[in-house]
Amino acid sequence: MTKLAATARTEFGKGAARRTRRAGLVPAVLYGHGTDPVHVALPGHQTFLALKTTNVLLEIELDGKTELAIARDVQRDPIRDSIEHVDLLIVRKGEKVIVEVPVHVVGESAPGTIHLVDLQQLSIEAEATNLPEAIEVSVEGLEAGTNIFAADVTLPEGASLVSDPELLVASVTVPQTSSEDEAAEADEAAEAPAAAAPAEGEPAEG
Repeated sequence: MTKLAATARTEFGKGAARRTRRAGLVPAVLYGHGTDPVHVALPGHQTFLALKTTNVLLEIELDGKTELAIARDVQRDPIRDSIEHVDLLIVRKGEKVIVEVPVHVVGESAPGTIHLVDLQQLSIEAEATNLPEAIEVSVEGLEAGTNIFAADVTLPEGASLVSDPELLVASVTVPQTSSEDEAAEADEAAEAPAAAAPAEGEPAEG
């Protein structure tokens, strides 16, 4: 959990948002659980660091009160690598929410094979105060032709799958060589003996 001290925003619109960002703050809106949306400003550097962690649980301090929240939507400036705006969803302990979780493939498939990642994220439902940063999918020792579907993935305790269980997550296959690659390998093989043979008039080694 990361604590962020928020301040209420009284100005709105693009101009106000730009002024907030120039002051080193991030415009955000806090909503959920039947409350009216609250427009706040978050400390820029702390927020940037906190949101490097996927599905991080945030403790927002505002006017002497605290709210638990997760980032539901993060707008980023791809050029400046900065955060433009954050939508914060208020959550409660024990409550379950649906989130997107990155898939991390681990392990080495059988010799002579490679693995392909077909799905970068899985949608799951889990406790808001115990959300996973990633879901590991092992391909250790798997043979060519093996497919791993969403239904095959082991989820964290208490979590359930929301994505289509038939979605292909990862597959193991044999690397395909093109005709150009095969021709290049044949040329190298043909040149190798010639390079190793002694030049005419020179004694062979040994």
